[in-house]
Amino acid sequence: MSIENKFIVKFLLMVIAVFMVSIESSTAALHRVGGKQGWYPNVNYSDWSGRERFYVDDWLLFNFDKRYFNVLEVNQTSYDNCNDRGFIQNITRGGRDVFELTEARPYYFLSSGGYCYNGMKVSIDVEVPRAAPAPAPVKNGSPPLIAISIRVLLFLISFAVACFY
Repeated sequence: MSIENKFIVKFLLMVIAVFMVSIESSTAALHRVGGKQGWYPNVNYSDWSGRERFYVDDWLLFNFDKRYFNVLEVNQTSYDNCNDRGFIQNITRGGRDVFELTEARPYYFLSSGGYCYNGMKVSIDVEVPRAAPAPAPVKNGSPPLIAISIRVLLFLISFAVACFY
């Protein structure tokens, strides 16, 4: 096998190893606000958010044309009245903006410039993540063999092969 092919194999094995370690057990989700339509006027965001479940550590992705629209986090009163003054924060950066849901509470977003009146507002109710199922009881006080996860084992194998191949 040529040196170039060995390098490719080592590189791929290292990528697999890094990928295996980076996989987290959390199930944080990325929600594209408005689905395929994105963040634009005349989209029913109440219907969209009603079909989604939002948990702490999930992310919202707002896709829009930043020349015309923006995304402001506001309080409930401003949301209800389409008031874009006194917003909590402007999360507009480049038109493909993400926002992390860090607390279990309602969040309110709108677009200024009168676009809120054309439906560009959404409320999100964020819940505490579902608790993971309790681990099976340990027999005789000894740790279960499954304590070493398959993910760690695959990482070690990939790393070893990459290093010694």
